[in-house]
Amino acid sequence: MIDLMEKSAILTLKNKGKSNREVARITGFDRKTVAKYWDEHQRLLTDIDDNEDKRSTQELVVEPPRYNTSNRRAVKYTSEIDAAIDEILASEAEKCRELGITHKQHLTCVQIHGLLLEAGYDIGRSTVTLHVRKKRKRSHEAFIRQEYDLGNRLEYDFGEVRLVIDGKPGIYHLAALAAPASNFRWGYLYESQKKDVFLDSHVRFFEMTGGAWREVVYDNMKNVVSRFIGRNEKELNSDLIKMSLYYGFSINVTNCFAAHEKGYVESTVKWIRNKVFATRYAFLTLDEARHYLADKLALLNATSRIEEEKQYLLPHLPPLEIARISEHIVDKYSFIRLGNGFYSVPDYLVGNTLVVKGYLEEIVIFSGFSEICRHKKLIGEDKYSVDIFHYLDTLARKPGAIKNSVALRSKAKLKEVFDERYLDHPRDFIVALEQLKGRSIDEIADLLANPAPSTNLCERHKDPIAENVRRNTKDQLAAISSAFLKGGEKVAC
Repeated sequence: MIDLMEKSAILTLKNKGKSNREVARITGFDRKTVAKYWDEHQRLLTDIDDNEDKRSTQELVVEPPRYNTSNRRAVKYTSEIDAAIDEILASEAEKCRELGITHKQHLTCVQIHGLLLEAGYDIGRSTVTLHVRKKRKRSHEAFIRQEYDLGNRLEYDFGEVRLVIDGKPGIYHLAALAAPASNFRWGYLYESQKKDVFLDSHVRFFEMTGGAWREVVYDNMKNVVSRFIGRNEKELNSDLIKMSLYYGFSINVTNCFAAHEKGYVESTVKWIRNKVFATRYAFLTLDEARHYLADKLALLNATSRIEEEKQYLLPHLPPLEIARISEHIVDKYSFIRLGNGFYSVPDYLVGNTLVVKGYLEEIVIFSGFSEICRHKKLIGEDKYSVDIFHYLDTLARKPGAIKNSVALRSKAKLKEVFDERYLDHPRDFIVALEQLKGRSIDEIADLLANPAPSTNLCERHKDPIAENVRRNTKDQLAAISSAFLKGGEKVAC
């Protein structure tokens, strides 16, 4: 095959009157090759005037030489390889029957090529890809460019971000929301993709923008679709339905394997990863990473039309809080277990069944219709949230138990004060806690560590009757002791 420059050299020499032999000697090509390209060139020039489609003939005159590959047949692609591909695709069909059509473990063309190489076949990847696509009947899809009105469409997705937090590498989850009409992108980092997180990201976003969009588009994630009914029908998550009813948006779920139907937010996840976390990925805390993300997004969204779009949003509503309500029995240690965490309740409730409302970051515990206490939600396994004031009644009866109690050990500063000043006087410590109930742990620890002489808590708040008995008993013992020293004179008791 000669290229365009070589074709030009042959035709230029021929136009100068050189013979085929002379051109062949100068260019190094065979005389038949020279004659072929010259004769073809002359024929095309002659046909231009006679052909109605002059443009096509002109293109043939000036285009580079090319082989006619219409009658070429495959050399390496044999019937054996074709049968092997059919066998692999048959096993793929069986996998789809077992795992369901929505599974994401389909073999790619690259993997199929690798399986053929492992089986000993000598075949190129592009050839395998061509035939696999034909067998799967996949053709390139045409897309219709979309434009949306302000306030009408919001797209939602989750993506993974790898960060180093406090020196420990881990995978964190990025909730991404994107408004294509205003070219606005927003994200928030979480430690999981649980339903509470999914709902919280919506509430945060709508609170930040001051309103909701009329339609929110999702893919077929578990937090959106509870289960598939038949081939096309889907049962939506009840909490998502509640949220849509409250904020007033409609739910649009894409078709399976159709990420392009919410392509703007799909690219947003990649966009945030590259624009925000490609240059910096190590932080002391997750909150620091969240603040960094918010600052970077504020800069990157500077050219968006979000302020204009806010005027078209649905009316602002107070943040929606959807709680998970459950019942729990208080164990003998006065704990209830929620998930992988243990939360203390007042000790008089041991054995009772309590109602718990679990929110994203907080749990609220009820006995009947009365709120008993609140705890910050624990993250991790076998964690304890303990309020030492829940155990004061029991500790008053068993003061020796406080020394190694989880309730005291969970408050490091308070434990330090106890070990230094009250180790031999646990009852005094418990009485002081009772009197200081309602103050912060830090404030209590400071007061117990440095009590003012005039405000000795353990003395000031003692029962006056008990104190009077103690004082009289002390005086009587002193009188008896003095009588013995004087020879045993009678003492009035």
